[in-house]
Amino acid sequence: MSREGIGPVVGLVLFTGIVLAGAIVTARVHLQILSGISLLLTLLVVNFFRDPERTIPEGEDYILSPADGKVVEIRREFEDTYLKGETTRVSIFLSIFDVHINRVPMSGRVEYFRYRKGSFVQAYKSEASEVNEQTAIGIENGSRKILFKQIAGILARRIVCNIREGNTVRSGERFGMIKFGSRVDIFVPENVELRVALNQKVKGGESIIGVFK
Repeated sequence: MSREGIGPVVGLVLFTGIVLAGAIVTARVHLQILSGISLLLTLLVVNFFRDPERTIPEGEDYILSPADGKVVEIRREFEDTYLKGETTRVSIFLSIFDVHINRVPMSGRVEYFRYRKGSFVQAYKSEASEVNEQTAIGIENGSRKILFKQIAGILARRIVCNIREGNTVRSGERFGMIKFGSRVDIFVPENVELRVALNQKVKGGESIIGVFK
């Protein structure tokens, strides 16, 4: 389990235990129903904050998926904040049932970091990339650069990002999460060969998004 989930899970377990004890002692129907709902919610939250180990592919040319989820959009786009050129944007939608731990897609140095407040449009929509609350992170490794974004959704109202400009990062390492449904975009330059397709399910730190030529 991720450390961000410890507080919510402990709180829910204590609440469920108290309600369940009350239901057993008093035999009141409303407490029995409440304890059942609380137990179900606890299981859902435990599932949401799970943090499975991943087998990180070895290879300096690989760009890994920064998140678990479904590829909902692949499009050509001019990226004007960091890469400043023609790119391919791969957008990954995370449902509440996906692992929400985010992982670094490429080893290197964090050269660019920006946080921007914004709206909370449904994360699977294309405009979410432009208008929603987000962090943008640019990594450089020699002549190679990529940009990726953590984007809040209609339910996700907190972005956790533990890296900042100047940090050195390793491909596949954990760097944060977005709570309760979200989206991650990754922008790759023209000298990258894509290895994913639309509607494909990917795993953070394990699936290969593309390969530098």
